[in-house]
Amino acid sequence: MWMTGGPGCSSEVALFGENGPCSVNKHGDDTISNPHSWNNQASVLYIDQPAGTGFSWGRGMDHEEEAVSRDMYDFLQQFFRNHPQYAQLDFFVVGESYAGHYVPAVTHKVWEMNQNLPTGALHINLKGTSVGNGLTNPEIQYAYYPEMARSTNGHPAAVSNATYAIMKAAVPPCIEAIKGCDRGIPETCVLATDICNLALIEPYSLTGLNPYDMREKCKVPPLCYDFSNVGVYLARPEVQAALGVDGKHKWKDCNHAVALEFELAGDWMHSFQTKLPEQLAGGIRVLIYAGDQDYICNWLGNQAWTRAMEWPHKSEFNAAPVADWTVDGAPAGTVQTSNNFTFLRVYDAGHMVPRDQPEVAVAMLNQFLEGKL
Repeated sequence: MWMTGGPGCSSEVALFGENGPCSVNKHGDDTISNPHSWNNQASVLYIDQPAGTGFSWGRGMDHEEEAVSRDMYDFLQQFFRNHPQYAQLDFFVVGESYAGHYVPAVTHKVWEMNQNLPTGALHINLKGTSVGNGLTNPEIQYAYYPEMARSTNGHPAAVSNATYAIMKAAVPPCIEAIKGCDRGIPETCVLATDICNLALIEPYSLTGLNPYDMREKCKVPPLCYDFSNVGVYLARPEVQAALGVDGKHKWKDCNHAVALEFELAGDWMHSFQTKLPEQLAGGIRVLIYAGDQDYICNWLGNQAWTRAMEWPHKSEFNAAPVADWTVDGAPAGTVQTSNNFTFLRVYDAGHMVPRDQPEVAVAMLNQFLEGKL
């Protein structure tokens, strides 16, 4: 199952723009086969969630992870009950961006319910949890924005030394506010989102560079990518009929009202790496990967939180070598792994690894599914 983040961004963005069996042509009137689709060795389920995202709708919007995980578990129970041919297959959940919150929360709920199944519930055969360029541990990750803004690995530095110094000075109060949020002080959660984003993301945004790919300018703000062709395709009556869409709800790539609900609820700055150790102890493989040209959920911050995560094999993971990772004999990244936990840096990819490095991404996925990464 694939989960796009946002919060409030449709997984059809990934389906038609990253790793699905087809992409949409520029006019939005036809599809093109994707040779690097993620469904070559697996069935892939793309989910628009929470309500208000993509074509999904409902009476209320989830705006924090307890509700997200509860509703997603209910959805999965209904899905496997109605499609029993998939129920016994190995099940993996992969997500991107704000799915750094979604995926650990949802997979932990699945793991938790599997330990003591309610009467009538189906066991879900969870085998793997993965997040790409995700926001999982804001307390660690936000501290790395100044370093990423000044980095020159594959791209020019985005900010001057003076701006870098101002950003560095803003890190301690930002982190202190995030800590308050994680300690359960609600008013610090929105405060942390405001002060941290203003001090550590806004200076980068003012450069006009794409926060999802530091090698280029932002072409179509605010997403910087143009998915209007997907919107045209998904508005076609025959496509909506095939999808079972009632025609009353217009698709859009991201619903910013959903994002605002999560921000105001304080969900943004909570950490979710704590949902992973129990899964690892239960034999579930965990892959955290990151394209190294992304700013918004950059590889430096993701690498740092994987090394900081508290779990029984922390020291073994940190002592594991950072090895070269190749695809078809060509350098594709670096990998550090121990006891079913893996961090993979992907070379020359931004926020959307399957979009920027499709061949590498499908190789990564297949190795993860096979337990060979």
